Amino acid sequence: MFYYVLKYVILGPLLRLVFRPRIEGLEHVPATGAAIVAGNHLSFSDHFLMPAILKRRITFLAKAEYFTGPGVRGRLTAAFFRSAGQIPVDRSGKDAGQAAIREGLGVLSKDELLGIYPEGTRSHDGRLYKGKVGVAVMALKAGVPVIPCAMIGTFEAQPPGRKIPKIHPVSIRFGEPLEFSRYDGMENEKAILRAITDEIMYAILTLSEQEYVDRYAAVVKAEEAAEKAAQAKRKFPRMPLR
Repeated sequence: MFYYVLKYVILGPLLRLVFRPRIEGLEHVPATGAAIVAGNHLSFSDHFLMPAILKRRITFLAKAEYFTGPGVRGRLTAAFFRSAGQIPVDRSGKDAGQAAIREGLGVLSKDELLGIYPEGTRSHDGRLYKGKVGVAVMALKAGVPVIPCAMIGTFEAQPPGRKIPKIHPVSIRFGEPLEFSRYDGMENEKAILRAITDEIMYAILTLSEQEYVDRYAAVVKAEEAAEKAAQAKRKFPRMPLR
């Protein structure tokens, strides 16, 4: 119930009024049945803008950190995401990917829409990064189509680190459904999963027109953070103890 209150009474009208998003290809999202909507991830605002414009309810796999924050703010954030029907996924540990797949398949088994960001994390620089193969595993196991989606302008409206979004033109583009029935029974073939994922990411890239980086975003983020730390250490070397 709270999901629909947010969508039609509180958050949805506000987002439409502030951002006035331009929608393209909405007819590609099926009116019934299970499907995966796979999009780029540029901003925290993505979680709310896409559900606000879709006619159907969509459930996202959200990072567990949204549900485990400390203090009053953390509890409010967790309550908000749970009430909106979002599912927490622990992204740490070797079993994290399997847990996300199980949760996603549970949503699809109920003939619902599942929202997923194949990059696995927000882009920190506005570029599109290599997708993880979990989306391909779910598409094959559930036998559902994948609808590519591109969020455009949300990075400029609310880049990482900005708490309050600014007014900026936003477009949301949906592409034609991708179906992979030709690969039925091959969900354990690594080369097939990689090929499917790359096809999905290419469809997103075509819609978004971003610069593409054939590396995982999390790896690039970690490398850049390490380089910044090293630069800071060289700039402010530790003074020797006397």
